[in-house]
Amino acid sequence: MKKPFVLFTYAILLAGFMSSCGQGKKSENAENTDTTATAEAPTAPDLPPPGKGSNHFSNVIGWKDGQTPQAPEGFVVTEFARDLKNPRTTYVLPNGDVLVVESQTERKGIVKKVTSAISGKADSEASGKSANRITLLRDANKDGKPELRETFLEGLNQPFGVLLIGNTLYVANTDGIVTFPYQTGQTKITAKGKSIMSLPAGGYNNHWTRNLLANADGSKIYISVGSGSNVGDNGMEHEVRRANILEISPDGTGERIFASGLRNPVGMDWNPDSKTLWTAVNERDELGDDLVPDYITSVKEGGFYGWPYSYYGQHEDPRRKGERPDLVKKALIPDVAVGSHTASLGLAFYDKKAFPEKYRNGAFIGQRGSWNRSAFAGYKVIFVPFTNGKPSGKPEDFLTGFIIDDKDVHGRPVGVTVTPDGALLVADDAGNRVWRVSAKQ
Repeated sequence: MKKPFVLFTYAILLAGFMSSCGQGKKSENAENTDTTATAEAPTAPDLPPPGKGSNHFSNVIGWKDGQTPQAPEGFVVTEFARDLKNPRTTYVLPNGDVLVVESQTERKGIVKKVTSAISGKADSEASGKSANRITLLRDANKDGKPELRETFLEGLNQPFGVLLIGNTLYVANTDGIVTFPYQTGQTKITAKGKSIMSLPAGGYNNHWTRNLLANADGSKIYISVGSGSNVGDNGMEHEVRRANILEISPDGTGERIFASGLRNPVGMDWNPDSKTLWTAVNERDELGDDLVPDYITSVKEGGFYGWPYSYYGQHEDPRRKGERPDLVKKALIPDVAVGSHTASLGLAFYDKKAFPEKYRNGAFIGQRGSWNRSAFAGYKVIFVPFTNGKPSGKPEDFLTGFIIDDKDVHGRPVGVTVTPDGALLVADDAGNRVWRVSAKQ
């Protein structure tokens, strides 16, 4: 088993890889983006040569009563909610209510459905229609067990990101941003949503998720939009406004590309020390078991991160060889590699004090687990320590036990959210649970 490695801006490279026992046309994205970010980059890693991809799909069997994932000594894992339908992520409202976003990949068309069934992909995730709803959970007495559960909002279109600014609730559907009026304590929204922005829909595998994050004063909103293909397979004219983090004003105007070349950025959060934007990126497939590492990185304004022409800085993708040497030269190196084909999607910095000191201001990453590898990788939540706003140690396992053997898994963690009382919520979309991890008292 290969060891994890960490790359960070001002430190020595710790090499290795982590596994789990788990178009010749120019890119409009790149041309419309200032890629002249000048911040000093991390050291480039040593990577193996490109190889041939492997497929290994998991079979999700769920959790029996009393079964939970495992956390390190000193922590307690409890079931916060069950019997959900693909809870992808959670969002905590100012009054403590927890919103659980329930949505999933939809295999549309007979060809996709048949291919999914034959390949085994159908067993690794839910099939059928997405729930397209948000469920509200209220734990009024703060005992870690919600007493109230209500359908908060429904009739959405593969929602993922949720954001509250003032009395306006933003929901990121796969095809656009919708706003709703919200009052503190409200348990159900029946008002019709207002569309403030359209987004390109459809995509390769699970690249339909659109996440949301506001800056400190709520004057700007950041939107993560994954690519529509693995490596621009359908032509870059189909990737406009994709593989980007977009920035808009709260009314949906003023759109610009904040950063580009990010194949599938999903999790986003602000580093509590440096106040910089960070994202978790799910990298490309079909270059071998150990290429390309997923990563978390600080996001430089105007930065270009390589997709699809290069990976992990200036390693040119052989499938795009010679097409855009100018962009390859400008590609920034990410900060922290977190394993190849881990499907690292969730990201949350721990800005509370309930956990031991080592976890303060560090990053939790939800790894859903991928399929383009001969052995499972991901299927866990990992932790990366930070000091003074910079990564300061190797990624380490935090929440495990999702993998049963080389075929079966209990679930697949995605969103990670820190609650006001310092617990960590983990959305297990295939296990249809939300787990709560707290420190022993």
